[in-house]
Amino acid sequence: MASGPRPSAAKLYKPNSYVSLPAELDPDAYDRSPEKRRAEAERLAIRSRLKRQYLLQLNNPSPPTVIENPALVQWAYAKSQNVYPTFRPTLRTSFLGAAYGLAPLLFWIFVFKADRDRQEKCIQEGKYKRPQFSVFF
Repeated sequence: MASGPRPSAAKLYKPNSYVSLPAELDPDAYDRSPEKRRAEAERLAIRSRLKRQYLLQLNNPSPPTVIENPALVQWAYAKSQNVYPTFRPTLRTSFLGAAYGLAPLLFWIFVFKADRDRQEKCIQEGKYKRPQFSVFF
């Protein structure tokens, strides 16, 4: 007398209180909800339609001069034209931009200015003789 389907191994496994659940037994990986399965099926259908369209263009007996890969076009659009849905200017990104853009410039300005000031001080004290350049014309 069966009482129904047996629960999956992920539901039967009870992790030790001192050890976390192994990634192999993560319920999200195996016991997916119908919404997740439906979304995955939609993505798979879109990929297969794009692949079929590309293969039809590729194997056409009289192919066009340029064969466009629609998946590549969508990827390029997402990377170049459609930046703002994935990037938001925040205080952190502004700080990082200043740190990587302005900090090296200011560092080298300081280094060259300090070196020039040190050299001028040595010249005025007589410890360093200014090099003479001769140019032949």
